[in-house]
Amino acid sequence: MAAPSTLRHIRHGLIVVAALATAPAYAADPDNGERLAQRWCAACHVVSATQRQTTTDQAPTFATIAKIPGFDAAKIALFLLDPHPKMPDMGLSRTAAADLAAYIATLK
Repeated sequence: MAAPSTLRHIRHGLIVVAALATAPAYAADPDNGERLAQRWCAACHVVSATQRQTTTDQAPTFATIAKIPGFDAAKIALFLLDPHPKMPDMGLSRTAAADLAAYIATLK
């Protein structure tokens, strides 16, 4: 029979494994990203297949962005946190940027 300290270590290990296995995954939410895109991005970008026009023809569609070779949602999320001059600073949170990037990724 194992020593009491060994059993205690095994029990603690099992508790840690169980806690990690049941922890919720905090993945980006593409559905929220779609809502954000409709609200913040649709004026300049075509953000869905049902959208017909924008106020400019200078911004790529979200589907075009998604199909760029080597597309990486994490890179897009970082880009959204520090936009270039042609794009307004919307003050997105990291979560919102990740959600938008996850939505764009669904358009590949």
